[in-house]
Parts: sequence; structure tokens; C-alpha cells
Amino acid sequence: MTRPKALVAGNWKMNGLKGAVDEIIKLNDLVGRSDAKCDVLICPPVTLIGSIIQLNLKHVSIGAQDCHVKSIGAHTGDVSAEMLKDLGCTHIIIGHSERRVGHGENNVIVNKKASQAQKFGTTAIICVGETIDEYEAGKTLEVIVSQVKSSIPSNAIVENTIIAYEPLWAIGSGKVPTVGGVEEVHTSISKVLVERFGSEGAKINILYGGSVNASNAHALMSTVNVNGALVGGASLKADDFFNIISVYDQVD
Repeated sequence: MTRPKALVAGNWKMNGLKGAVDEIIKLNDLVGRSDAKCDVLICPPVTLIGSIIQLNLKHVSIGAQDCHVKSIGAHTGDVSAEMLKDLGCTHIIIGHSERRVGHGENNVIVNKKASQAQKFGTTAIICVGETIDEYEAGKTLEVIVSQVKSSIPSNAIVENTIIAYEPLWAIGSGKVPTVGGVEEVHTSISKVLVERFGSEGAKINILYGGSVNASNAHALMSTVNVNGALVGGASLKADDFFNIISVYDQVD
């Protein structure tokens, strides 16, 4: 089994005006001088995607944070995966907890959005994660396995699918599961992928997200079946994000 290179992805969420593009330019320069051992992705707000892609950055890929379930039509304010691909996006985050909770997106909707991302040649980063109530009730694995089984389209392959485990209670809270807890969840996800997709499933990368920072990144990224990170606030500044990316110089 050979997985692709690990991915460290930054999700800027609803942050960043035009001047923030300078941080991505700086990040590109830092990565270019570092011989980074992982791939690097930034998913800025959609308002910045076009101008960033026109810069033709060599060391940082650009993705989007969401797409619609349809490719065209009367959907005011929405953006399709085809449009994002046309801009030059390589990845689309699908089913982030803030979409699941704040916009009522269930596994069926996540599956449809992921199918759109895959259909138009982008990689779907499909997010799964449990709430604090589910965590405290000992239902983490039950919830995660159900989400993985229901959210991933049947045509998932290593080129079009990445899974991101983000416990809802860890996002932006500063709280992080134990390394053992992360390993248990990621191993369970990997098992489901192999059961469903065979050897192809064994190659699909599984990212960890939720309060990732430079101080905890090495422990998390060294964990079994953790193949990168989905980073929130710590990705907004080039220096902070590069400190996380640099961890891969130390990970075997």
C-alpha cells in the first residue's frame, strides 16, 4: 500500500480581505525554500480564490470551502463544483461541521456535494466528527463510522477523496483528543475505507483537524493513520501555518 504524500490544508473559513493574499504569497515562498515533505493547500473564502489562482503559485494549491449539490441552475448565492474547478481549485472541503450544524447538512447532502466535487475533477475533503454529547456518551466510533459509510460516494478513489476527522468539540476550543483517541478513530476510518473500497481505500488519506497548532502538530502527525492536518485559525498567518507544515521534516 502506498498513500500519496501527506496533506496539510488550511481552512480560512469566513476570514480574509484582499490584503490577506499577501500571507499566501509569503507562505508559498516559505514552502518553496523549505523542500517540504507534505503537500500544502489553502482554502480561502470564495471572494479571494480567483485573484490567488491568477498568481500561479508553485508550492501552494488552492481549494474551496463548499459547493452546491447541483452543477447549474436557479440557486442564488451558491457556487457549483464546476465553477470552482473552472477557477482552478484542486480541492473542495465538503461537510465541515460548521456546515453540518449551521446549515443542516446531513450525510445525504454531504454525499451529493462530494459527488459533484469528484465529478468535475476536484478532490473532495469529506469531513466527519462527533459532538461533545456524543463524545461524552462514548458514541464517537459509532457516529464516525456511520458518517464515513454514508457520506462517501461509491466512486471514491485516492485521487478524488480525502477524509478529515474533526471532533466538533475540538474545533477552535484549544482542546484536542488524546493521541490514542485520534489513532483509534483514524484506524476505524481506515478499516471502513478498506472494507468498502479494498486496496484503493487503504490509500485514501485521513487528515486530523481541530485545534491543530505548532505545539501539538508533531504528536498528532506522527500518529498511526494520520496523513496530514486540516487547520483552521493557525493557517491564517503564513509563519504560524508554516510551523505546522515544518513538522513533516521530523515525521518518519
